[in-house]
Amino acid sequence: MAVEDQIQAFIDYLHNVKHTSENTELSYHRDLNKVKAYLEEQGITDIKKVTSTTLNSYVLYMEKNKFSAATISRNIASLKAFYHYLYREGMVSEDAAEQLRAPKIEKKMPEILSMDEVVRLLEQPAGDTPKEIRDKAMLELLYATGIRVTELITLKTADVNLQMGFIICKDSNKERVIPFGNAAKSALIRYLEGTRAAMISDPDSEYLFANCSGQPMSRQGFWKLIKYYAKKAGIVEDITPHTLRHSFAAHLVENGADLRSVQEMLGHSDISTTQIYAQMNHSRIKEVYAKAHPRHEKGASHIIRCRRTPFLNLVYLLRTIQNSYRQQVSAMS
Repeated sequence: MAVEDQIQAFIDYLHNVKHTSENTELSYHRDLNKVKAYLEEQGITDIKKVTSTTLNSYVLYMEKNKFSAATISRNIASLKAFYHYLYREGMVSEDAAEQLRAPKIEKKMPEILSMDEVVRLLEQPAGDTPKEIRDKAMLELLYATGIRVTELITLKTADVNLQMGFIICKDSNKERVIPFGNAAKSALIRYLEGTRAAMISDPDSEYLFANCSGQPMSRQGFWKLIKYYAKKAGIVEDITPHTLRHSFAAHLVENGADLRSVQEMLGHSDISTTQIYAQMNHSRIKEVYAKAHPRHEKGASHIIRCRRTPFLNLVYLLRTIQNSYRQQVSAMS
């Protein structure tokens, strides 16, 4: 079997057995295709001829070409998963990647916005134009739920339950139920009451959000949108759509939400990924406030106390909403 076919067999295994996301599969495919290209340059076309020395040479090649430690670590993780699969399936006689060691990576705290910055950002689309009404709904929903940009732009109207105040995010065979508060609900209702119909070019489209041409919003389109409003809000940090996801998680944890609930809402498969927000302790988050508020010692703690109950209520409602949704699905089947 050709290397290319073995890579595809591994990707199929991830999709059908592990139920990984499309982004995860694309990442593995990209990493392994780079290894394949390297092996071909070395005159190796048979995966059985690859040894631990060959793979160590590839790691040295990445280091020599100034690949970041994070990129090298990800490539090593891809190789380990791939060779573990090949060895288990009997396609190779030994696991050539078993001894590979990833470089140590300094964990960086995610960049977050202060609550005041979030409020300023969310207040920017304040007009009555269809674009501003849509933008307001998108920003409010993104911060209210902490979902990924891809999940936001691929949401369908059927995924939104306005009455109960939650959305359904679907990834491969997985589903997660995420509640949202009154601010996001009001913005969504306003958008759905007429604006969406005026913007969507295809009346049969299932997608919740559309761009100004009536087509589903793209990642790049939303990236430009959030950059525009951040600049308008006077936010000097170079923020991305993921900054709101980090801010959602950090603010929840700071206000007392338990990590398991935050993990479920974010869709993290491993709680260790969520734990980084717990490491952003009170003093760390106050540093973020201080960037925008020289007098933050007087005001920030007041903001936190004011926001505490709504955040905690969302977390406590999560189980109730999930149970209600499951009962609805069960009744329909």
